[in-house]
Amino acid sequence: MQLAILGIIVVVVVVFIALTIKIVPQQRVGVVERLGKFNRLLTPGLNILIPVIDQVRTYHDLRIQQANVPPQTVITKDNVQVQIDTIIFYQVVGPEEATYGISDYVYGVRNISTATMRQIIGKLELDETLSGREKISSDIRLALDEATEKWGVRIERVEVIDIKPPLDIQEAMDKQMKAERSKRAIVLEAEAAKQDMILRAEGDKQSKILKAEGDKEARIRQAEGMRQAQELEALGQAKAIQAVAEAEKSRIQLISSAGLDERVLAYQSFDALTEISKGAANKVFLPSSAIETLGTLGAIAEVFKASKESK
Repeated sequence: MQLAILGIIVVVVVVFIALTIKIVPQQRVGVVERLGKFNRLLTPGLNILIPVIDQVRTYHDLRIQQANVPPQTVITKDNVQVQIDTIIFYQVVGPEEATYGISDYVYGVRNISTATMRQIIGKLELDETLSGREKISSDIRLALDEATEKWGVRIERVEVIDIKPPLDIQEAMDKQMKAERSKRAIVLEAEAAKQDMILRAEGDKQSKILKAEGDKEARIRQAEGMRQAQELEALGQAKAIQAVAEAEKSRIQLISSAGLDERVLAYQSFDALTEISKGAANKVFLPSSAIETLGTLGAIAEVFKASKESK
């Protein structure tokens, strides 16, 4: 009997301690009600409660949570049904409001997300829907923030995971995409051919310019060489003429110093002319002024003969 009573006392003590001491882990809070009315929040660590009078209504996780919204079929502005799959990231920032502001804030977040999505997609066409994931996510997050502010819940981020158009629309889009790729390939090929032609023409132009420059330089050098050759040739001829003139001058001086007069010189000239005319193919034309001089040849010959006899 004593053992039974002792056992009952131990059980009562254990239950009392369990109802009195509450250990809350990190990033969690508990909502405490005293006699059915909100009293305080249990913070992480050791907390003391009054048994029977104080009661923990619920615990809230303060970490960022995620809620998967079931895929929804919505209609776009151009009457195309698309299936959208989204995920919502939220955080409880007001445990008291999250407990007493709404019965199930997760369910409420999903419903508001679905309704907001229908409103947003209904204002967009299919192309805008497929390319506007960021805008859709931002609009849903703003709408959820306004609604969940009273619930003690903050929407961190909304992500549109997938947007699936109908199968026929998807096939048409695939064909359009292939056509766009083919068009882009043709344009790129034409652009490459254009660039190739431009580069070839530019290269041909540069080649012709360089060739013309080379021909010009060659002609300039050739003309310069010819000019120098002509100058050297003219200089040589001038020197030759000068040498002949100097020799003739010396010859005349020698003749003059020997005492020969004009008649002797004339006789020698006609003597040389006689030697030239002895050739069979030679023809000598004398000017009329030279005929008068021929008359004196006899006298000149007699002078020479007399000179020889005297010697």
